Amino acid sequence: MSAAETNSDETIQWAAITGVIATVSVFAIAQGLSYPLLSFILQRQGISPAMIGLSAAMTPIGFILSSPMIPALARRFGPGRTALTCAALSALVLALVGWTQNVYLWFPLRLLIGVVTNPLYVLSEIWVIALAPPSRRGRVMGVYSTVISAGFAAGPLCLLAVGTEGWPPFLVGISAFVFCGGCLALVLGRLPKVDEAGQQVSVMGFMPKAWLLLAAVVVAAGFEQAVLALLPVYGTHYSIAEASMSALLSTMIAGNIAMQVPLGLLAERLTARLVRFLCVSLTVLGCVLLPLLIETPLIWPCVFIWGAVSYGIYTMSIIELGERFTGSALVAGNAAFSLMWGVGGILVPPLTGGVMDITGASGLPATLGAICAALAVATVLRRRVM
Repeated sequence: MSAAETNSDETIQWAAITGVIATVSVFAIAQGLSYPLLSFILQRQGISPAMIGLSAAMTPIGFILSSPMIPALARRFGPGRTALTCAALSALVLALVGWTQNVYLWFPLRLLIGVVTNPLYVLSEIWVIALAPPSRRGRVMGVYSTVISAGFAAGPLCLLAVGTEGWPPFLVGISAFVFCGGCLALVLGRLPKVDEAGQQVSVMGFMPKAWLLLAAVVVAAGFEQAVLALLPVYGTHYSIAEASMSALLSTMIAGNIAMQVPLGLLAERLTARLVRFLCVSLTVLGCVLLPLLIETPLIWPCVFIWGAVSYGIYTMSIIELGERFTGSALVAGNAAFSLMWGVGGILVPPLTGGVMDITGASGLPATLGAICAALAVATVLRRRVM
């Protein structure tokens, strides 16, 4: 192949990567907008916090239920057609949510949002993994993680512009899903095949192949959701103002957004597995330092790094998934990641909250630190066995 043809192929590849990342960024904005929007609406209706939380849990449950179906859908209809259909259905379901405005009807509709958006997210991630050149996979997945995080963070900001009443915020979300489908349609012809004929790997069949990677996803998801939900509660123990705790959470999210590309570059120089271990170890250290620094100025750089390395656990796991698996196994593996993300988000926050009920505020860093430490120990033991 000539140098000109090679450069042309690389240009097409990077154009496709850019298109997929643009697709998932718009998707993340729509998702990030919908969570606070629906909570605000339910609050105005006088719905209890417990009911609002239960309503919000329907979407991750939808992720869990749909994940095992994604490999079969991709084989039966093709990944491109599946993703485009899911983008259209996401817009339709969000329109139904805006039309009904009823907490009880929102339960099945929010479940459906999880079911129809999950394949779009999973398949987009698979395309980015498959398209990323092995030598640059770390930085590409770092950019991908950064864009996802920034998109989710930008979603609530959209509400500042359009408000939370009437159709305008819903129209923003619906338009985002439609635009997401349009971005995907533009690059669909450039996307690689992500399944292999004659080789079928199910989500459950994949799990024994990479149990440690899946455990890392559970830890990363559970940690993120528990901190977002319970760090404000932790701050009240030290009489820290709500505004300060919100600023701390924003600093943590900023660390997540800012540091995924540097971590990806580090994974290219070392290995994703080693960097993941470093991320887990630093996350444990952050849990130890939290009660010591919470009332000092050092808490700000601490939570910035804490946010970076805790989400870095997931970024490094995705990079390693792309290094180890291709084709049908990659599809099943990424769907399994999505399932485990839902499991972690549902199990870890209630567990951590329960420990806090028994032991007080110290239950937050103690529980999360113990979970991360268990993952670090499992990583070391697996390495020794190998």
